[in-house]
Amino acid sequence: MDSAVTLAEARAAGFAPYALSFRYGQRHAIELAAAERVSAAGGAILHRVVTVDLAALGGSALTADVEVPKGRSEHEIGAGVPVTYVPARNTIFLSVALGWAEVLGARDLFIGVNAVDYSGYPDCRPEFLRAFEALAGVATAAGTEGGQRFRVHAPLLELTKADIVRRAIELDV
Repeated sequence: MDSAVTLAEARAAGFAPYALSFRYGQRHAIELAAAERVSAAGGAILHRVVTVDLAALGGSALTADVEVPKGRSEHEIGAGVPVTYVPARNTIFLSVALGWAEVLGARDLFIGVNAVDYSGYPDCRPEFLRAFEALAGVATAAGTEGGQRFRVHAPLLELTKADIVRRAIELDV
């Protein structure tokens, strides 16, 4: 749902979005089939799937044979970094997205992180996103030679899951 609403937010803001998904060793590969459908239904110009084997690094219940906790409250979800944290996942994903954006001539990246995510995941927090924007300016030819500024948009950043559902309805997702 987060990705679908983020795609709709990008389109509503006037962007012609390209969609990027990752095969990273997650246990639920059905997510990629859903991403393809969401991208097509949401009007993405192109949807790419990139393989990045984060399972080879381990360290997460999402990529290893570790039980994923179920039925936790929002308070429990926000209490520290959870076992579902994939080390540096969004850093890696945004780095790949940044490379593709530079190839496409785009300067705006969208990510579907939200308030529930950033309470427990370090690379979903506002300070991470701002730091990544700064990194993009010094890590790309467009930034260093062209003076181009990359922007990371996180339209769901301050929303709860209930807020995201309401926004999905408003955007007819």
